[in-house]
Amino acid sequence: MQVHFIGSGDAFGSGGRFNTCFHLSGREANFLIDCGASSLIALRQQQIDLNAIQSILVTHFHADHFGGLPFFMLDAQFHSRRTAPLTVAGPAGIEDRYRQLTELMFPGSSATTPRFPLHFIELVAGAGQQVGALEVDAFEVNHGNAGGPFHGYRVTVEGRTIAYTGDTEWTDSLVDLARDTDLFIAEAYFHEKRVKLHLDHASLTANLGRLEARRIVLTHMSPDMIGRPLAPPFEAARDGLRIAL
Repeated sequence: MQVHFIGSGDAFGSGGRFNTCFHLSGREANFLIDCGASSLIALRQQQIDLNAIQSILVTHFHADHFGGLPFFMLDAQFHSRRTAPLTVAGPAGIEDRYRQLTELMFPGSSATTPRFPLHFIELVAGAGQQVGALEVDAFEVNHGNAGGPFHGYRVTVEGRTIAYTGDTEWTDSLVDLARDTDLFIAEAYFHEKRVKLHLDHASLTANLGRLEARRIVLTHMSPDMIGRPLAPPFEAARDGLRIAL
């Protein structure tokens, strides 16, 4: 299984990074976690075969994690001319939110029938669900009230388990999310500063003994974090980073 950081940035393009988007591919599985507004550009830059992607997992409905879906779908319909099925899975309301966003960005487009089978799955925190070859466990995280639900995901596929916090302040659900994972991807927006609804390096460090992950990579970093040296076991994500599991 290979994890490819297509976009590792925040909502503000800090450090010139693209919005959140991770591409995971293995012997058979091929999927994205999040598809931020700039993700189609980033996927093209990294020369990803878009038609090979089988599913997209969305953690929440903020544009830097979700706003790239209309671009991805229009490309699939009119440019890449996709024919293979695609599944989009995310929090409750995922299909309605997608259609509202698409209509807002490209008026009239929601009436277009895709040339490929398009399926939506609502993921429920605390209930393990199957998304194609993926075993997905959604965890409720704390990123506010408006616009939720907000999820972190634990994905088991081809004998590997990868977890991602999504955007959240520290919550003890992250302990279970990270437990016995091959890769734990965590937001670390600031180094010492603690802000509501976002994770920071200090909180992760304080709880490090509880995070039973074999590898920890930090992402979604502000200028306060980008370029700082990190002590093991923490590693910094960057656009284009590839990790083989």
